[in-house]
Amino acid sequence: MISLRLLSRMSFAILFAIAATTFVAAQQPPVQIKPIRPSQKASVMQTIGVTDITITYSRPAVKGRTIFADAPASMEARAKGEATLDNQNERKAGEPIVPYSHVWRAGANEATLFQVTDDVLINGQPLKAGSYSLQAIPGKDEWTFVFNSDPGQWGAFTYDSKKDALRVKAKPQTVNESQEWLVYTFDPVTPNSAQVNLRWEKVSAPFTVEVKDVKALWRSKADALIAANPTNEVLPLQVANTYAADKNWEEALKFVDQSIKIKETFRNLSAKANILWSAGRKDEALTVANAAIAKGKADKVDTAAFEKRVADMKAGKM
Repeated sequence: MISLRLLSRMSFAILFAIAATTFVAAQQPPVQIKPIRPSQKASVMQTIGVTDITITYSRPAVKGRTIFADAPASMEARAKGEATLDNQNERKAGEPIVPYSHVWRAGANEATLFQVTDDVLINGQPLKAGSYSLQAIPGKDEWTFVFNSDPGQWGAFTYDSKKDALRVKAKPQTVNESQEWLVYTFDPVTPNSAQVNLRWEKVSAPFTVEVKDVKALWRSKADALIAANPTNEVLPLQVANTYAADKNWEEALKFVDQSIKIKETFRNLSAKANILWSAGRKDEALTVANAAIAKGKADKVDTAAFEKRVADMKAGKM
């Protein structure tokens, strides 16, 4: 026969288990079915040097509709100033999808998201690293692109110009071939810049993203990473190899020596030998190369390929 005390303990255990299960269930995200949207989501990314630029947006289709045009009086009456008219629930048949002089989400569904990992210049004007909602105010002869510090809004219904981080002007271009689905592209791209193109219907609206000094930014990131990891010999070696690829032998040797000082390995010694050889310091290169091979053999590293390279160096084949 079960005692009252044991029964009480069992009841408590059962209640605790039920409560724990309920708590765990409450922590789980709700089960959802991903909807099918007429304007499908897309994302495009471009790296400039070490800076990533990502645009996430939804792609509405033309569907035979009027896209860019002046807003008729009936439409203007629904909004003051540049307030958005991008509301399909209020839009009447024949009214333009993107009326001139009004804020547009530059896409569909959620606000278009513009993310950049470092400070950049947009059409020559500074924009801090971060996430922004990207709006546009189209015009027949001139567009305004708006980078707003509220990246989580739906459309442009809660758009607040007081949160604008930057506005830039853009010159729209008329193209012959109609683009059915709105698309963003990066073209052309240079070592320190990329042109962003919004293409929809027969309109292309561009703006330029520029990294002011790609090499200086890369160096500052490398220095910070090395400083945060003072016992990691691979990081300064990676910097050395980057400088070597740029034929900056002085900086390459500086960083490979830093790597060797942290921990001498076949990898950094052979890298130093290659740098010295490329810099024209051949006698020093061969001395370091011999040390690299000895270190590799001591550490049971496969040195065969490097030994062949050193043999070619000595034979004057390189």
